[in-house]
Amino acid sequence: MVFGLRVLRIVVVVILLVSPLALASVAAAESRKPAHDGPYLTGQFLVATLKLDDPRFIKTVIYMVEHNDSGAFGLIVNKTSTAPVLMSTLLSKLGIAAVNDDYEVRLHYGGPVDPGRLFVLHSSEYKSPETNSVDDTISLTTQRSIFEAFAAGIGPKRALFAFGYAGWGPGQLEGEIARGDWLSALATEAIIFDDNLNRKWERANDGAGLRL
Repeated sequence: MVFGLRVLRIVVVVILLVSPLALASVAAAESRKPAHDGPYLTGQFLVATLKLDDPRFIKTVIYMVEHNDSGAFGLIVNKTSTAPVLMSTLLSKLGIAAVNDDYEVRLHYGGPVDPGRLFVLHSSEYKSPETNSVDDTISLTTQRSIFEAFAAGIGPKRALFAFGYAGWGPGQLEGEIARGDWLSALATEAIIFDDNLNRKWERANDGAGLRL
């Protein structure tokens, strides 16, 4: 299924727990809006219940980037894919000059679908023509421009880098929610960008008071 997101495709090869990256093609599509009002979860957390035993999603917290009649798209925010890498290393693999103020970047496991795609979920004070605003506080950018902004020191203040995504076809997520696999919860920047991954599920689960 194709969702309304512009995507930077990255080839990932894990060697000695470091993820070298190569820039490849970009897929772009016009973002679609829900056709009618309903229990859409865009901008909220999807929190796995203890009933969900799929090893790919056990105790996951997923930030829902898009949810409408056509399906759903989200990024897992509490699992890593590799050891941290230096921002200069990440940029050099994209052919961008390294930053002067170097620092480590944690690469997250965003989901099992298309694990070679790199997504940057970030605070919304940064915007570019390619930025997809999810709500007033969180946006998604997947184009080269955001990495050039990081190199220039004008990138977003808070960012989460994730490979792959979690996706559902029409009605699929609703069926899993009805089965008791997921709860919804208010999404907060404090949880999304928290460095303590081990507590994200517990914190999000504490706020998951509505069973859909």
